[in-house]
This record gives sequence, C-alpha cells and structure tokens, in this order.
Amino acid sequence: MATLVRHRWMTVAGVKTFYREAGREDAPVLLLPHGYPCSSYEFRNLMPRLADRWRLIAPDFPGAGYSGTPEDFDYSFDGYAAWLEAFVDAMHVDRFVLYLHDFGSPIGARLAIKDPHRVAGLIIQNGDIPYEDALGPKYADIEATWTLPRSEMRKVLAEAISEAAFKEEFLNDLPPALADTIPPDLWKLHWSQITPRRKDIAIDLIAGLKENRAWFPEHRKYLQEYRPPTLIVWGPNDHYMPEKSARAYLRDLPDAELHLLGGGHWLLETHLDDVVALVREFLKRVHP
Repeated sequence: MATLVRHRWMTVAGVKTFYREAGREDAPVLLLPHGYPCSSYEFRNLMPRLADRWRLIAPDFPGAGYSGTPEDFDYSFDGYAAWLEAFVDAMHVDRFVLYLHDFGSPIGARLAIKDPHRVAGLIIQNGDIPYEDALGPKYADIEATWTLPRSEMRKVLAEAISEAAFKEEFLNDLPPALADTIPPDLWKLHWSQITPRRKDIAIDLIAGLKENRAWFPEHRKYLQEYRPPTLIVWGPNDHYMPEKSARAYLRDLPDAELHLLGGGHWLLETHLDDVVALVREFLKRVHP
C-alpha cells in the first residue's frame, strides 16, 4: 500500500491545496514542485516507482491542477516560493531532496536559498536555468516581447496560451518516434483546467520571467557557496533548455552528476526507467 499514490487536499496559507503523496510518512522526502504548463500530474508515474524507500510529495500550485485559484494570491515566482515553504511546513517536513523542473526550478531554488540546510540535494531535470547565455532558442520568442508596451506584451503572450500551444509545449523538440509516446492527456487535461483567471495568471508568470532575470546572480551564488549534492538528468531535445543549458550548471556545480538522456523536456514520459534508476542511486547516497 505504501507505494500507491494517495490524492489529498489541505488548506495552505488560505489556499485549498491538492497534493499527491506516496511512501511512508517517516521516510526521507523527495519534494516535487511541478513545472509549466503542468501540475503534480507530471509526477504520477515517478512516485510509485520510488515509494518503497522514500516519501514523495507533489503539490499543485495555486492556480494550477486541482488546487484553488484565490483572487488575493501573489501569482509570482516569489509568491509561489513563499507558498511552497508554507506547504512544506504544513507537511511537517524538515529536510528533503528537491526536484527542479521547468518553472518549478526558480520556485524551488528560492526555497533552497532561504534555508539551504533543509535541502539534502538537488535533482535538476530540464529546469529553468540561471544562465542567460545558455538558454534555448525558444526563449528568444519570450524575450522579444519584453520591449513591447505592457498591454501589447500581455496580448502577445495570451495568444501563446491555447490548447495548440500546450500541445507544442509537451511535444517540444522530440523526434516523431518519441513524440508518439507523449500522451495527449497531458495537453488535453491541462487545457481543460484553464479558466479566464488562470489564463491571466499564466500570462503574468511568463511575463515575470523578465523580472526573474535579476534574481539569476543570487541563484548562482547559492549554487557556488553551498554546492548541494546534485543529479542532473536532461533531455537535450528541448527548444527551451537544450544540452548547453544542462552543461551550464557545471560552472557552479563542477561535482554534479550529469546524464544526457535521449528525450526532451518531459523525460518522465519518455525515459522513466532511466530517470528512476539514476534518481534511486542518487537518493541512496544523499538521502538514505
């Protein structure tokens, strides 16, 4: 029973919060904050594969998945990080390995920076990187909107939030044989949960990438000073975060373990067995 994923709700900082959990409550914790345009659903296959030995916790952010969408929440990277800290505290988790993927990376990293000693290690999988010169070509499309007036920028970003755009996010730069392994449930499910309010939230978050650049030096400083044990598992077929993005982390984490797998941005769909094997060995060393 411990390896089955449990699906639960609780109130965190006034937000009705949905989360998935697997493993014994007294086991070492792997914290799984999700990316964009996703939810805790992205970890549904990983969690039971590791729950024999670890406790895995994957929340839905406010305004995503099955969590609530309150009007008075701060839907920014800082706001999400504060909420994630409140969630971890509400779960009575003192120490954990942190899995960083996509937008979950700047959110989770803020949590690590605030209290580095809570973090036993990092697993980075196609996370949003703090290196301006190593971003993929698709980031140029986002950066091009930054010179526009605010209203025009929001209009352009709104056009990129659609079912077709979600499909493109999930298929990304995969070759056809691997693209066929990505279930349409991913973009269909997540698009079905987009309301007009949630679309505005997504626009704000993508627009917030401009302000987030000012935070890059602090992220790099944390990596340089604390050198947390780190496993990097990466799918190089990624228009946003290609191979050079993964290798950029080695500037500040020269001892990190780097594995380039054959997939793209959503390795847990295409290379689950490989990721599970690597994560299991890493967790045995740093979070037994």
